Amino acid sequence: MTKVALRPYALLPRQYDERNVLASTIDPRGRALWLICPDARFPYRWAGRDVPKPVVLPFDALVVISDRGEIREQALHGVAVEPDVFDALPGGGFVVSGSGGPNARSGQIFGPDGRSRCRFPLGTHLTHLVADGRAGFWTGYADEGIYSGDRVSAGGLVRWDGSGNAVRALDPPEPYQHVADVSTVNVSDSVVHATYWPGAALARTGRSGTLHIRALPVSRPSGLAVRGDRLLLLGGSEQGVATVSRVNALHHIRLTDDGAVVEGREAVAFPNGDPVRRYARPVCRGPHIFLRTLRTLRQWWVLTAP
Repeated sequence: MTKVALRPYALLPRQYDERNVLASTIDPRGRALWLICPDARFPYRWAGRDVPKPVVLPFDALVVISDRGEIREQALHGVAVEPDVFDALPGGGFVVSGSGGPNARSGQIFGPDGRSRCRFPLGTHLTHLVADGRAGFWTGYADEGIYSGDRVSAGGLVRWDGSGNAVRALDPPEPYQHVADVSTVNVSDSVVHATYWPGAALARTGRSGTLHIRALPVSRPSGLAVRGDRLLLLGGSEQGVATVSRVNALHHIRLTDDGAVVEGREAVAFPNGDPVRRYARPVCRGPHIFLRTLRTLRQWWVLTAP
């Protein structure tokens, strides 16, 4: 199997303390964002990294923004959740997701001035939070959240406006109606593609709410890139080929009128040739899959659909 190398994308400047980074993402404009808690504690170590938590709530956070190497800062005042995931919203604000039980106010929206606008229930066991460039953001949930009794997480894939209002949830028709776990979410402008389990369904929807579903030959991928009728699926199990998911397997997919076919396979490696064995949940936007390792939030890498 041939190899395809990740490309370096963004790096947190050395003047910022990586140990205090609570979350990081790539926003709709392609900027790399890091959310920093200046006063953090380290209650435990996981995947070779000391995990930071705010000493007190609420706290004032710092967002470091790298836009093609140009660095600027944005303060967030009165962060009242322990951030797990965040993103930049259209219009200059931010949305932050923290942990919490079913129906807890685990989401918080900040305006362009860095001041809190609202707190609201954002669901439990959230695994994806991806803003679009026009209307708001999308969230996807793991099976623990979908079956937790939380009314938001039960939607599987949920679209939100920029004020924290849930607009609609994924409601696929038969035979794709059962949504137990959302494995990937790819957002480009206001179009979202998502894969979910059981089975190997690919859902495509947008601001109009029109939903298209088709079956894929790869189930439970961890990353998805989209360019026209071509897909890249990172990880997952290919039907008839593998029964165990290979995290660094890259499947080249072509969409057809009634389904999809595998047109090629590669293995993902770092630029030095080392295989990619573990990574955090990717951020997927249009033709790009953005990756970082579990041990550091400093470095972002990218895969791009040809």
